[in-house]
Amino acid sequence: MDFKDLPQGPLTLKNLTVPACYLGQTGDLRRIDISIENGRFCGLHPQADVIDMGGAMAFAPFTDMHTHLDKGHIWPRAANPDGSFDGAIGAVQPDRQARWSADDLRRRMDFSLRCAYAHGTSAIRTHLDSAAPQDVISWPVFREVQQEWADRITLQAVCLVGLAEAVTDPAFARTADLVAQYGGILGCATYPMPDPRRAVQEFLTIAEARGLAVDMHVDETADPSSNYLRLIAETVLELGFDAPVTVGHCCSLAMQEEAEAKQTLDLVAKAGLNVVSLPMCNMYLQDRRAGRTPRWRGITLVHEMAQRGINVSFASDNTRDPFYAYGDLDMIEVMREATRIAQLDHSSYDWTRAFSTNPAQACGFRAPSLAIGQPADLVICRARNWTEMLARPQSNRIVLRGGKQIDRTLPDYAELDPIMP
Repeated sequence: MDFKDLPQGPLTLKNLTVPACYLGQTGDLRRIDISIENGRFCGLHPQADVIDMGGAMAFAPFTDMHTHLDKGHIWPRAANPDGSFDGAIGAVQPDRQARWSADDLRRRMDFSLRCAYAHGTSAIRTHLDSAAPQDVISWPVFREVQQEWADRITLQAVCLVGLAEAVTDPAFARTADLVAQYGGILGCATYPMPDPRRAVQEFLTIAEARGLAVDMHVDETADPSSNYLRLIAETVLELGFDAPVTVGHCCSLAMQEEAEAKQTLDLVAKAGLNVVSLPMCNMYLQDRRAGRTPRWRGITLVHEMAQRGINVSFASDNTRDPFYAYGDLDMIEVMREATRIAQLDHSSYDWTRAFSTNPAQACGFRAPSLAIGQPADLVICRARNWTEMLARPQSNRIVLRGGKQIDRTLPDYAELDPIMP
C-alpha cells in the first residue's frame, strides 16, 4: 500500500473501511469505494484507475482541540522534578521567563506542527500562556505561524492565565483585547480562590463584552470538593451566555459521589458545554505520589457525558514538557490510549466522533467529510478493523492531502539542540 506513484487521472480506492459517522450514518464501520479527481472526492468514475485497498481503514484528518504548542519540547531543559502538577508549574514558570523569546517559540511550534501534520492532523487549537509580558510575545508569533501553516493545518489559539489573575489584574483587559484582535478564544485555568462564582461571572462577562468564545482548564485535581464544572454550567445558564464554552480536564468529577456527579452532568448538558478529556496527560499527573501506585486513571466521566448528548472530545494536551514528558501530537496515539484508559470499546457510542466531528464542532472548524467535492484528505492505515488498528502504532500509515501522498518523515529532535542548554 503505497501511493508514491499515483496515476495523474481519476483514481478509485476500492474496499476502504471507514467509520459510519463520516457517511452521516450510525453504527460502526462501513466498506466503501472512494474516487478522487483533481485533488477532491468525486463520484465513481468509469475511467478511473482502481486500487484495491483490501479493507484498509481510512479516516478524515484529525482535529486536536487542546494542545500547548508554546510549551512543547522544553523537557530537556525544564524537566518536571517529581512528575507532579506542582512540579510541572514550578518547572515551566522560570523557563518561560528566561527563554520564551519569539525565536524560541517559533522554532518549537514549527517542530510540533511538522509532527502533527505528518501524523495526519489538519486542525489544532492551542493554549498560549498569556500572563504579561508573555502575551505580547506569544500572540504575534502565533499569528505568523498560523499564516505560514494555513494551507496545511488550521490553527486557533486560547489565552491561558489563572482565573484569579484574569478577574483581579487590570492588565488582563489588555490581554483580552489582544485575544480579540488576533481572533482567539478567552481562556483561563481554575484553582481554589475566594468567591469562585463571582470570578466565573466576571470572566464570562469579559468574554461577552468582546464577543469571544471561552475555553477553560477546569478541576484538574483529584479533590472531589473542586466543582468548577458545575459552577460554570450554572453561570452560563444564569447569564444566558451564548458563545461556545469548552471545559477541559474535569478530573475531580470522577472522584465525586455518583448523585452529585450526575446532577453536574445534567447541568453541563443543559448549558451546552463542550468537554475535552486529556487522558494521557491526566494519567501522567493525577494521583502521583512518590513510592505509591496510582489508584485511578485521572480522566473524567466521558461515557456518562456521551449518554447525555454532551459534545465530548479527546485531545493530546502537552507534548514533551513538564506537564507530560511524552507524546508527539499524534491523534492515532491519543485514540489508542483513550480507548484503553477509558474503555471506549464495547460501547454503543461511536467514539470516532470524539477525535473528529466533535472537536471540529466545538472549535468551529470545517467538519471532516468524505463528501463529493471536498478536498481528498485521508489518513489510511493498513489495519482493517479496530483490534488491528489499536494494537499497533500505525507508523506506516499513509496521509493524503489534496489527493497526494505527503512526506511523513518526522523532524529530528537534534533540530532543537541549538535552543537547549
